[in-house]
Amino acid sequence: MVRIGISVEGPTEERFVKIVLEPYLSRKGVFMTAISMGGDVSVDSAKSELKKIANSFDYVTTLYDFYGFKKKTNNEDKTSLEQRLVDSVHDGVRPKFIPYIQMYEFEGVLFSCPEAMERGLNETGVKEWAQGVLDEFGGNPEVINDSVETAPSKRLGKETAYRKTTHGPNIAKEIGVEKIREMCSGFDAWLTKIEDLPISH
Repeated sequence: MVRIGISVEGPTEERFVKIVLEPYLSRKGVFMTAISMGGDVSVDSAKSELKKIANSFDYVTTLYDFYGFKKKTNNEDKTSLEQRLVDSVHDGVRPKFIPYIQMYEFEGVLFSCPEAMERGLNETGVKEWAQGVLDEFGGNPEVINDSVETAPSKRLGKETAYRKTTHGPNIAKEIGVEKIREMCSGFDAWLTKIEDLPISH
């Protein structure tokens, strides 16, 4: 058994962990508990939060949106931001820390399956619209992000009756973790690291 504390951005991600990730990983002996940051995520706030929760778990990880991360530096990317998190955490936390930044935001993964998105929203025409967005970005949900106005959540809010906290985790559950992993290489690499952790008995 491995116990992992996951620092998440807000209630949407917290619910996603609870109803989608935790049941999936628990079958593999990994038990994940989400702790919400309340939406205010920066390197400094993450450092403080991770120190606070680290002693209660075997490992700690993060689920923060790149898009919503505060105080990014110029030309920051996923790799450099994750490395800054690693460099910032306290020495006692670092050996048990697995950083993860979702590109570009949680809603991106919902484009992994346009059919499931349509079922989750219960609106006709969503499948075709979502497929068009996915095609526009080469079939990769993790690169959907043109600007402030066209981030995945903004697209959903403009085209559908999407409610972040309710619909987001429900659609992800409808899609299933395996399909999200198939479509989102960054997400898959993160879960692979978690699954490869040594399990104590």
